[in-house]
Amino acid sequence: MSDHILVPVDGSPLSRRALEVALEEYSDAEITALHVIDPTEPGYSVAGVEFQTDVEPRHGSEQWYERAEELATELLDELTETADEHDASITTEVVTGRADREIVDYADSHDVDHIIMGSHGRGGDVHLLLGSVTEAVAFRAPMRVTLIR
Repeated sequence: MSDHILVPVDGSPLSRRALEVALEEYSDAEITALHVIDPTEPGYSVAGVEFQTDVEPRHGSEQWYERAEELATELLDELTETADEHDASITTEVVTGRADREIVDYADSHDVDHIIMGSHGRGGDVHLLLGSVTEAVAFRAPMRVTLIR
C-alpha cells in the first residue's frame, strides 16, 4: 500500500481519471492533487481552457498569473468535489514552474511514495505516446509512477 500519492492534474480527462483511480484503489492513502502553472506553456496550463490572445491578459503579466491561479482554484475545487463523491478527502496544491520539474521536486520534498498521472501528449508530434511531461516524470521520479491512459 502507498502512504502518500501524488496526482498531477491539468483538467484533462486523463488527469481526472488518474485522480479517480487513486481514490478508488488507494482509499486509505493520503492523496495530493497538484496543479502546475507553467509560464512557458501557452494558455494557463489548464486543459480545455481556450487562450485567446486578443482578450486575455498579456502572457506573463500579473493579471495573467491571477487568471491562472483562478483557473487552478476552480479546477482543484472540482476535484475536491470528485473526492467528496468517493467519500474521501484530498489535499490540493498549486505550484508555478516547468511541470515535469515541479512534479518530481514536489514528490521528492513531500515524501510521496507513488505518482499516478495521465499519459497523454498535449501538443505537436513530439512525445505523442506519453506526452513530454509524463515521459520526463516517469523517467526522473525516484518513486513508483503509474500511468493512466
